[in-house]
Amino acid sequence: MAVPSRALITSAAADLLRRLQDRHGTLMFHQSGGCCDGSSPMCYPHGDFIIGDRDVLLSVLDVGDGVPVWISGPQFEAWKHTQLVIDVVPGRGGGFSLETPEGMRFLSRGRAFTDAENAELGAHAPITGSRYEAGERPEETGSHVVAEAVDACPIPAGRAASVQA
Repeated sequence: MAVPSRALITSAAADLLRRLQDRHGTLMFHQSGGCCDGSSPMCYPHGDFIIGDRDVLLSVLDVGDGVPVWISGPQFEAWKHTQLVIDVVPGRGGGFSLETPEGMRFLSRGRAFTDAENAELGAHAPITGSRYEAGERPEETGSHVVAEAVDACPIPAGRAASVQA
């Protein structure tokens, strides 16, 4: 069994990400752990967010020249059994994320890994910021762009209407 990717991106979110790359250059995501921006994937120009030694690289999305997706170590421990699917919806994003002026916002959806996927992932230690700094890179896991967030958590019906307003 191939190692499943810990992060994917929908085609709609990848289209927005490409437009942001054209405008801002090389980009990265960091999955926010809450506080002022909720729990959103925050999009930054590469290097504008300092990766810590214990942050975990979920994936490098195959959009443009590649977009790394990071998460804090403690948050990874809570999410390690979940595949992160970055999607996009109308609305205002977090104040620091690059999509905010676009009238769109990136959001995280999740899909629980199967027992077999968890076993495969357990055999491969995640790449931390310190290991990435030392030159380690993730294995190729195929395309990270998916048509939609299949089997991922949907936006609740009442919330979907308010997001589109």
